[in-house]
Amino acid sequence: MSSCCTPAESNSVVLTAPPQPALHKGQIRTIALIGPPNCGKSTLFNRLTGLRQKVGNYPGVTVEHHSGRMKAIGRSDLTLIDLPGIYSLATFSEDARVAVDVLKGQMPGVPAPDAVLLVLDSTHMNRQLMLAAPILALGLPTLVILNMSDVLQSRGGKVDVLAMARELGHPVALISAAKGVGLDRIADFLSQYGNFEVTRPGAVKLPVIQSADSYRNWATQVSSRTRYQQPNAPKWTRRLDHVLLHRVWGPLIFLAVVIAVFQVVFGVGQPLSDGLGNMLTGLGVKVAALLPDGWMRALLRDGLWNGVQSVLVFLPQILLLFAFIGILEDSGYLARAALIADRVMRSIGLNGKAFIPLLSAYACAVPAIMATRTIENKRDRFATILVAPFMTCSARLPVYTLIIAAFVPDRKLLGSLVGLRATVMLSLYALGFLAALFTARVLKSSLLKASSAPFILELPQYRWPTLQGLGIRLYDRAKLFLRKAGTIILGVTFAVWVLSVLPVHTGQFSALTDSVIGHIGHWVEPVIRPLGFNWKIGIGLLSSIVAREVIVGTLGTLYGVDPETHALGLQQALRGDMTLGGALALVVFFAFALQCTSTIIMVRRETNSWRWPAIQFTYMTVFAYTAALLTNQIVNLIAR
Repeated sequence: MSSCCTPAESNSVVLTAPPQPALHKGQIRTIALIGPPNCGKSTLFNRLTGLRQKVGNYPGVTVEHHSGRMKAIGRSDLTLIDLPGIYSLATFSEDARVAVDVLKGQMPGVPAPDAVLLVLDSTHMNRQLMLAAPILALGLPTLVILNMSDVLQSRGGKVDVLAMARELGHPVALISAAKGVGLDRIADFLSQYGNFEVTRPGAVKLPVIQSADSYRNWATQVSSRTRYQQPNAPKWTRRLDHVLLHRVWGPLIFLAVVIAVFQVVFGVGQPLSDGLGNMLTGLGVKVAALLPDGWMRALLRDGLWNGVQSVLVFLPQILLLFAFIGILEDSGYLARAALIADRVMRSIGLNGKAFIPLLSAYACAVPAIMATRTIENKRDRFATILVAPFMTCSARLPVYTLIIAAFVPDRKLLGSLVGLRATVMLSLYALGFLAALFTARVLKSSLLKASSAPFILELPQYRWPTLQGLGIRLYDRAKLFLRKAGTIILGVTFAVWVLSVLPVHTGQFSALTDSVIGHIGHWVEPVIRPLGFNWKIGIGLLSSIVAREVIVGTLGTLYGVDPETHALGLQQALRGDMTLGGALALVVFFAFALQCTSTIIMVRRETNSWRWPAIQFTYMTVFAYTAALLTNQIVNLIAR
């Protein structure tokens, strides 16, 4: 373990850390983990705490602090706080503010750290060291961790760790978080500062904070004096980037990858969903047969089971989609896609960093909106927040899949390469993306006009995704989906069933059209009839404001209660109850509407005002209604 040494002489300006009291045994209780994006910090956090945290290959994944006990190295008495990945402590972005507030002990509800673990990517030390200067200037006991030692050594790179420790005036450890090598150095550091009386470092030669240039010059000098040699990038990496980042071939390859993903999601996922649906239907029949005929059987079979089952059948397709996203992300390809997208982002006035939140919005708009904290310019950030819900999140997938499977024939296009259903699905995703670009352009040329800012992105190394990493990600996604099905969707379907049988007359349930929910549906039907929707769809739209996918469970319950459609599957029931124009209008409406209470609450939180979510909800609803109206009218004209 390298010890603290006096820095070597240089032309740097000496900054003396403020006097600090001696540390005594047992004083260290909280440790901050910080580093630039994509340095392997989250991997190390998982190693030290045993927690499953999403590991991303692009900036903006971690936008809030996460904490855990350091059980993996036998220090369950210590709390590790994982801070956002940042390039500097300049508080231009929200994630940098989080890091600064925690490090200075100014974050409400978070204890001030007693020590710091500074993680740097050892394969890019010339740039990564720029963060070391402001961190070390805080005067906290700091272990500088040079991560990815396996990559550094295998590709011919090297660094003198002892010389680095002398230069920085702090201990330095060379580790590989991915391989679990060198973690004992972290335990030694914590033991040294926890079991012995030591003083914080005194004078450390660091650059005066005048510009970014001063940090860069200092980092270059330190790298040179520590005999740092950057590893060579493999030839195949350069060759891949030459193709994947090409101005013409790059976007075309990305489009081909996206088409292939959706083809597999439908080609493989649909049979899996059908099989799961048949299994759940058979299970429901067997359970219902064990119950006496009456309201209990009606509740469980027609209400709860039909509603929740209608949503659960889409789990295979959702998991397939996330498996592909995980592969593309863990391999390092999505970071290249962000670089390609920067050209498109700039054409509409947004920074290339907006691509990261917009991309993560394909999973869910809530974390996507949180990820906008990496965008320094406030107007750019607000514009990205307002357009993020246009991106097709996973909650829309059950609605799209249901309607497409029910109304779009399973035909092949372009020979046997691409299916019609996959093409329609891709078109819906493209619709949401184009709507986001159009809205961003309008906002950036009017309400949120601002000058453009530079886009800085550290391209990660290409890596083979691990089965363990993908497995954990799919497990977490499935658990989240099932939790929502078992809480929100279950609760809404129960409420829908109750309202569909009330009031009770002489011991008999009301007919569906005479029930409370029937009256509500017929009350809203005149507003949605021009879109090709009936009153049942209207009830589904109202319930989906809670969460988009709830509409599938609601429709499953309503058509299950209706005697005319009780014996039919939901797809069959919809085919007999909707026109093609109405069906396409429904998916178009969902492509544009803001049907998600969680997103509305998150926008309110991030903008600190109800004004912006109100504007957003109104605009997206009007946009969705108009687009659905035009879709229904045009399809009906063509069908005549």
